[in-house]
Amino acid sequence: MNPRANRGADRQDLNERAVWLFAAALMAVTLAAGLVLWLLFGYFSTREAAQGQAQFPLGAGRQPRLPPEPRLQANPPADLDRFRAEEDALLQSFGWVDRAAGIARVPIDEAMTLILERGLPARNDE
Repeated sequence: MNPRANRGADRQDLNERAVWLFAAALMAVTLAAGLVLWLLFGYFSTREAAQGQAQFPLGAGRQPRLPPEPRLQANPPADLDRFRAEEDALLQSFGWVDRAAGIARVPIDEAMTLILERGLPARNDE
């Protein structure tokens, strides 16, 4: 049988008064620091309001500017519709790709008709 089982808590190793004093001092320091910060922020905000300074003084003189590319799309469906319309306009029209080399752009329907009439170009395997 354990001889210490019936004695209860061992209070000689714990100084309850010191623990409570430490807790009270910690609470007092925390509250004092909070109060000082609250007063300091109040002082700074009233001083800034009295001087009439801008809220962000470093950016006061700058004009709004766009961020660098690539930017987020404001209206993705409209951008996609515009992109497809530009592609369709290119695919359905005649035009020069490289005039010096004689490369032209032909509408798809016209190109398919020409392929059916003339056939595909064949390689010359000599």
